[in-house]
Amino acid sequence: MKALERNKSLLYYCLYDHKEPILDSDGYDTGEEKVFYSEPVTMRANVSPATGNTSTEQFGNDIRYDKVIVTDDITCPIDEHSILFVDKSPEYDSDDVPLFDYVVKKVARSLNSVSIAVSKVEVSA
Repeated sequence: MKALERNKSLLYYCLYDHKEPILDSDGYDTGEEKVFYSEPVTMRANVSPATGNTSTEQFGNDIRYDKVIVTDDITCPIDEHSILFVDKSPEYDSDDVPLFDYVVKKVARSLNSVSIAVSKVEVSA
């Protein structure tokens, strides 16, 4: 199954890289961690319109998601730890923290396609 090129939208994703502990001014561990992501990667895929509920339960009974991204690239590396820029271009705050607009809730891989359930989030500087 191939996705029609005219139905694809441009989006960006960042893969989870690692976490580092946040230290206070004296060098002591604060108990918080800073998450690091890879550089944004462009992708073209079919992005569904925003929705509140669905008639098919593609990802199970308990998951809540806003959009579904479908790609025919079965090597797509996006997983549940990735972040996405779907409705905007990649932005960063003054501390180089990405101001993304969607998180991945669930990934469903099949023989010919990958479906990704995503939820909108508010990340502020």
